[in-house]
Amino acid sequence: MSTVTTDEAFVHPALFYRTAHEYTRQTVSFLREGLDNGEPMAVAVPGPNLELIRSGLGADAEGILFLDMTEAGRNPGRIIPKVLRGFADAHPQGRVRIIGEPIWAGRSAVEYPACAQHEALINAAFEGRAVTILCPYDEVRLDPQVIADARVTHPSLINGEGREWASDVYDWQALVSRYNQELPTVPDAAVFSYGEEDLPSVRRFAVAQATRLGLAGERLMDAELAVAELTTNSVVHGGGHGTLAVWTEREQLVIEVRDAGRMTDPLAGRRPPERGQMGGRGLMLVNCVSDLVRMHTGDDGTTVRFYLSL
Repeated sequence: MSTVTTDEAFVHPALFYRTAHEYTRQTVSFLREGLDNGEPMAVAVPGPNLELIRSGLGADAEGILFLDMTEAGRNPGRIIPKVLRGFADAHPQGRVRIIGEPIWAGRSAVEYPACAQHEALINAAFEGRAVTILCPYDEVRLDPQVIADARVTHPSLINGEGREWASDVYDWQALVSRYNQELPTVPDAAVFSYGEEDLPSVRRFAVAQATRLGLAGERLMDAELAVAELTTNSVVHGGGHGTLAVWTEREQLVIEVRDAGRMTDPLAGRRPPERGQMGGRGLMLVNCVSDLVRMHTGDDGTTVRFYLSL
């Protein structure tokens, strides 16, 4: 495999593989090319695929950062700031090379829209940076719609034989808009409407409901912190008031905040704060503590829904 790069170009190919052999051959070739160029490299893929790459590299694996994406990237909204930017920003000189596999068989239908938006937003997050990110896709086990979306979110495509070509449907902004899906209200949720004077009360309400539904320990503290950030954002940026709802769904606690604010920055919550920056960290903190974050923004306001495993 040979990806075309320049000093300043961001390179973001999708690798479509069908067998473990194709996967190993193409990812190892990609990494060995980076070794030849002296590039810092990281691999963030699901655990079994980590072992394929490690075994394929042998002694050449030394010095490469390996992360299990099912843990580091459980929440797709955490991958850009904590995994990709976390590594790239730590190596500001020269080109950085990363393999990132955020979508695997087993991702739920609830998770997938956030995964697809993540893959699209990588293009905005790294525009103009000397970074190469290869994203593998299992053509056999993933839904055909996932493969079709990958052609939209990646400007170049590579098959299992190593042939590379430009995508003729690349349009990451269109995909971000398509998966900006409305999040219907849940009839049996516990609900609290709040204004500025109610911020302490709505936080206590959220903690009480989360405790009643089985959340405890550090996870309860994560929920309290995320609620504090989101409800404060409602008061400051979302029209001065909002509605909080709490329920459970498939062994997860779900907390949702709706307000009249409109999100205009597609990278909100995914852009690490600059040194000395005051404010602007709330949504990224929610991404960091949650197992999944889904958002919808429209003319009527914004909904942020976050999930914590019970």
